[in-house]
Amino acid sequence: MKAKVSNYKGGPHTQYADRMILLPEGVTNKEAAEKLVGKTAVWTTPSGNKINGKVTKVHGRNGQVLVKFEKGLPGQSLGTEAEIL
Repeated sequence: MKAKVSNYKGGPHTQYADRMILLPEGVTNKEAAEKLVGKTAVWTTPSGNKINGKVTKVHGRNGQVLVKFEKGLPGQSLGTEAEIL
């Protein structure tokens, strides 16, 4: 399932580069997003390297999910596609 990298997880004074908010295609509510918790997410760099992560929880009510990656994603990842397996 394809997903769009939406934003970093963060607050007013902090930003977590290894935790990203993803918006999966075709998922529009919280109940559908809960089924993705525990699945693996993969983001591919422009050079072809893969960064793996895991869906940890639902973010909000519109189907977004929070993913914890092995290492931080660069700012260029915002707006690009990731894959939820």
